[in-house]
Amino acid sequence: MGYAGGSTHNPTYVNLADHSEALQIDYDPAKISYEDLLGLFWDLHNPTVPARSRQYMSIVFYHDKEQEALALTTMQAEERILDRKIVTEIVPYSVFFLAEDYHQKYYLQQDAMLMKEFSSIYHHMSKIVNSTAAARVNGYLGGN
Repeated sequence: MGYAGGSTHNPTYVNLADHSEALQIDYDPAKISYEDLLGLFWDLHNPTVPARSRQYMSIVFYHDKEQEALALTTMQAEERILDRKIVTEIVPYSVFFLAEDYHQKYYLQQDAMLMKEFSSIYHHMSKIVNSTAAARVNGYLGGN
């Protein structure tokens, strides 16, 4: 969890300025393609509803021309399926700012017993944030 898309340096939750809340996904293209990730993105929210603020807008960041083309192509296909205009912005990636610790692993942080266990293993929240095990447990606790 973090912030991206704006021009200000080191945004925070209380001072996002022109950034949006964002997820940064590190993935192995041998296991899942960028196109498949885009399919999940389109399926897991309604991209036709305008955001109530820039903070919560629907946005795809691309890293190169190939990703840009795939994002645009899949968006156009989704518009045809939904028969509605998509309001998602597709913009070049510039920089990602990690959100504050209290915004990380939300579901895991709600479980004191599990957090105690993870803290005894990782000794610092930044290590928990980067832990694949913590990500999986957080997802499970969130119903995924």
